[in-house]
Amino acid sequence: MTPISRVHKNQGVKLFIQTVIARAYPRLIGQQREKSWMFFDIVLPLLSVSAYVFIYRAINAPEDYIGFVIIGGAMTAFWMNVLWSMSSQLYWEKEQGNLALYILAPNSMMAILLGMALGGMAATTLRAAVIMIIGSWIFNVHYAVVSFSQLFLVFLLAMVALYGLGMMSSSVYLLLSREAWHISNLAQEPIYLVSGFYFPIKNFNFWIAAGASLIPLTLGLDAMRQLVFTTGASLGFLSVPIELGILSILCILFLVGSRYLIGYMEKLAIREGRLTESRR
Repeated sequence: MTPISRVHKNQGVKLFIQTVIARAYPRLIGQQREKSWMFFDIVLPLLSVSAYVFIYRAINAPEDYIGFVIIGGAMTAFWMNVLWSMSSQLYWEKEQGNLALYILAPNSMMAILLGMALGGMAATTLRAAVIMIIGSWIFNVHYAVVSFSQLFLVFLLAMVALYGLGMMSSSVYLLLSREAWHISNLAQEPIYLVSGFYFPIKNFNFWIAAGASLIPLTLGLDAMRQLVFTTGASLGFLSVPIELGILSILCILFLVGSRYLIGYMEKLAIREGRLTESRR
């Protein structure tokens, strides 16, 4: 009698890592298939950045404000990636019929979303770097980095918190169904304003700036500007150590929140056999 061979199935951490790599792969490859998208992703944001630069020069604003605009324009790439490629992703997967496969698969939904985040972040980082390099060269921006280690830590914490927010909101968007599209359109421009993408948030009232700090990029941008410009510290909302502490708290808050909401979404799908269109 021929012995029955058992198929080995990966579990735990190994399955989690394989899922992350597998879900990041399509986004990395997809960026190379349509190279014209990369061109428009870089040129169009540069146009909006240039508009703000010319406005600041027309009103004789301090020269460091030009650098503020360049950094803000580069960081918008990450916000757009989170808003459209993370928050709305599960809703689009549902519309295309792939969400049921994600729910039934033995891997973690957190791993699937993390793979989406890492795959999208690679292309987004390239876009942000090109905007920084070309914008700094065209407008002759000078940087005076105070601490490279703190700058890297600020960027890392801001990205972890931001993509944690994206994973958390993806479940909310899915439960809201078609309204997710309207929320994404509604949130885009107001976030540009309250997060201080093109000016220091210190210009706001304290409580408005504090409320805007719930968006990780707000404090991330403020801290980065303090660390790379000579006048950044005087225009900063809070000191860099305090902003690092708040970003660390936001990382934990959003990652725990995303795990809870994703778990709730999976239980809902298992209990009802479908994800309804109604608000929950």
